[in-house]
This record gives sequence, C-alpha cells and structure tokens, in this order.
Amino acid sequence: MDWNIWLLLGALIVMAAIVAVRVAHWSGLPSLLIFLGFGLVIGESGLGFQFDDAELAQQLGLIALAIILAEGGLTTTWSQVKGSIPTALVLATAGVGVSIAAVAAPVHFLLGADWRTSLLLGAILASTDAAAVFSVLRRLPLPRRLSGTLEAESGFNDAPVVIAVMLLSTSASPSLWGALGEVVFELAVGAGIGLVVGPFGVYALRHVALPASGLYPIAVLALAFVAYAGAVQLHGSGFLAVYLAALVMGNSRMPHRAASRGFAEGVAWLAQIGLFVMLGLLASPSEMPSAIVPGLVAGLILVAVARPLSITVSALLVRLAGVDRLDWREQAFLSWAGLRGAVPIVLATIPWAATSVDDATARFVFNEVFVIVVVYTLLQGPTLPWVARVLGVSVLDEARDLEVESAPLEELKADLLQIRVPQTSRLHGVEIFELRLPSDAQVTLIVRDGRTFVPSDSTRIRTDDQLLVVATAACREVVEQRLRAISRRGKLAGWFGERGT
Repeated sequence: MDWNIWLLLGALIVMAAIVAVRVAHWSGLPSLLIFLGFGLVIGESGLGFQFDDAELAQQLGLIALAIILAEGGLTTTWSQVKGSIPTALVLATAGVGVSIAAVAAPVHFLLGADWRTSLLLGAILASTDAAAVFSVLRRLPLPRRLSGTLEAESGFNDAPVVIAVMLLSTSASPSLWGALGEVVFELAVGAGIGLVVGPFGVYALRHVALPASGLYPIAVLALAFVAYAGAVQLHGSGFLAVYLAALVMGNSRMPHRAASRGFAEGVAWLAQIGLFVMLGLLASPSEMPSAIVPGLVAGLILVAVARPLSITVSALLVRLAGVDRLDWREQAFLSWAGLRGAVPIVLATIPWAATSVDDATARFVFNEVFVIVVVYTLLQGPTLPWVARVLGVSVLDEARDLEVESAPLEELKADLLQIRVPQTSRLHGVEIFELRLPSDAQVTLIVRDGRTFVPSDSTRIRTDDQLLVVATAACREVVEQRLRAISRRGKLAGWFGERGT
C-alpha cells in the first residue's frame, strides 16, 4: 500500500479520535474505550488489517506509557499531592502486593488456573492506569488528599507492577525474598536516576539560552526520556525515573513551563490514541467469547475484593505509622476509583512476547484482561461523580488550577484559580471586600448565569458563581484556606475558629 494512503488513514484516525475525546468528555467515559473501538473496527474482524506482533506491541506500549507518565508528572501540582505521598507509596507497594494475592488465590481455586498464571493475572491487574485516572479524576471536584492520592498512586504503582510481571514471565522462578530484593533494587535505582535528572534538567534549562522558545518543551520531554532510558540501562525502573524527573521539572520555575506542559499533554494524547488503537488491533474478537465469563469473574474479584482489601490494609498501615487517616467514605471512593486502562493490556503483552510462557495461556490472559478493562471501565468511569456525591467526598468549592499561556503570570510567579460556589456554601451573600484576601490576590472575574463581569469591592457573591482568582505562589495557600473557611462558616469564620485547613 502507498505510504500516502497510510498517512491519510493515520490522520483520519487521529482526527476521529480527537472528536471522540469530546464525546467521551461529555459522556463521562474514559476515551480509551473509543480508541480501542477504532482499533477493533480496522482490525482483523473489521476492515481486515492484521497485527499480531506481541513483542512490537509491548515495546511500543512501554514507550507510550512512559510518555503518558512524563505528562502526568509535568502536570501534577506538587502542593496538591505532597500530603498524599506516604499513602500513595503504601498503596503502590504493599497495596499492590495485597491486590496480587487477593486476585491470584480466588482465580486459582475458582477458575482452576495454575499458580503462576493466577499470580501473573493478579500482577497485571494490580496497577491503576495513569491516563484513565488523570483524564477522569481531574474533572471531579475532590479534596486534595483524595485526588492527590489517586494521582500519585497511578504514577508510582506502574513501576513495581512492571517488575513483578517481568519476573513472573521469565523461565526462572525466583524466591519470594529474591523477588522482593529485585523490586527494591530497581525502584531505588529508578528513584535515584529520576531525582538526579529532574533537578539537573531544571538547572540546565535555566542557564542555557535556547534560540527558540519551541525548543524548551522538546528539551523537557527529551530529559524525561534520558531518565527513563538511563534507569533501564542500569537495570532500574524506567517508569519511576521518568515520573519523578517530570514531577520535579513540572513543579520548578523553569523557562516556558506552561508551554512545556501543553506540549507534553499534546504528545501524551497522541501516545494514548496510538496505544489504544494498536491494542485494539492486537485483540482478536473471535477469541473473546471464551474469555468473557472468566474475565467477568476475575474482574468482579478485583473490584469487589482485591481493590477494597488493598485499600483497607494500606489505610491501616498509614494509620499505624501516624502519617494519615482515611475514613470509611474515603476508603470506599479510593476502592471504586481504581481505574484500569491501557496499562494492564500493555502488561498482558509481556508474557505473550516471552518465550517461557505458553502461547495459548498468554493469549488467554490477554483476552481476559481486555474483557476486564472494557467492561469494568464502562462500569466505573461514568459512575465516579455519582459515587463521590453519594459518599459525600466531592467538594464543589475546592479551588482548581487553570493552565494559562500567559507570560505575565509566569513572570509574576502567579497562579489562576477557579472556584465554583456550591449550593451549601456560606460564600453566598458575602461581598468581595469581606473576603479579606491578601494584597497579592484578587478576584478578577465572576461568571454568573452565563454572563461574565469584573466585580467591584461591593459585589455580592451568589450560589453557582464561578470566581477567577489571581494569586501569587507565596499567598496561594492562604487564599485557599480563607475561601474554604468562609465557605464553611461565613464571613465571621475567624470568630468561630475556622481556618479552612
């Protein structure tokens, strides 16, 4: 086929996927399902395109996941996740171990799979998907520590899970302590590489005057892959390295940071589209019927037993350590919000590409994982806002970051925040001057009933208003605490001892 035809086909798929993103955003569905559908349509059971190279799919999939993790690190706000890091680390380590065991045992005894296959399936399903979590949860008005925990967990847990799947896919059978030692070593190397490349990259970008602003985003993404490839070469975790390096760079005052984030987001979307379409091509719909019942059973075990148990054990560990305390509502939401996506499907290509795993077993595991991801993403993704409201963990008046391509804001080290006033908020009726915000913060715009206007000091805030607040980085936390305090107790919040913390 002529290369121009391939180029036309690829461009049409990307354009259709971009339109699909809007549909997914409107419906609440993770866009991965639509992208997978594109792959199935043009695959062997649709237009007839044949693709069954599991090894190539694995390599391309791992690179795409590295790009997605780099974007996740660059766009994650450290101030919003730093308090959740201990809990996220426990979820990404001990929680992953509990999840693997909680899936493997029932699969072995209920479905009759051997222990190696059961553990392999448990490991593949143990990781939450960064792309699905970032795309769905960043639209939900959640408290900082919940959203921060989920984001950090999805960024951290890919690393130990990939190591576990690699170990289980080899012909050798390492002892438990040998496997744990390998995991610790690879995580330590990956963390070390990421925490070296990140600060070095920030320093270099600050002191090297590049001739064009468009080179900075390219340099940032290249540095992220220096961390990834460097860690892999040293037998460390490339995923942990790329995420930490990107997290450091994305939260440092480096030149053209907003442009770098926007570029990384665009490249990550392209990686997601290509990844999911490729995985849809790799799937064989004719083989899926035999995997539906076992897949649904394994998925039910994952959602109803393994994920809640891993959250409960992790919450107990962080409580005993005195670093955090999650109540039952937060634990229930974390259990339901453990979205799976491309990561498990990509991981399922690892045993398929390995010569030590029987081909029929590897394909069966791949098909089971594919069914689980599709069915339970359809179930969990659209229901997350409803679950958050039922459990009472959503906070409509929580300030959210707005990315703005504006040089003055970057030069002033300022942030643009958006606050929506919910029905129960006591911000209703408060005049702008009564907010008593710091001198370095200002309510610059109000959106009310579809109309936008610049408020005066005597403008009264109303329910359902959206406030746009510009605040310097130094006073941002004070601004958020003041707005939360007034929202809870009114303009005399200070007299009631409410500080908004």
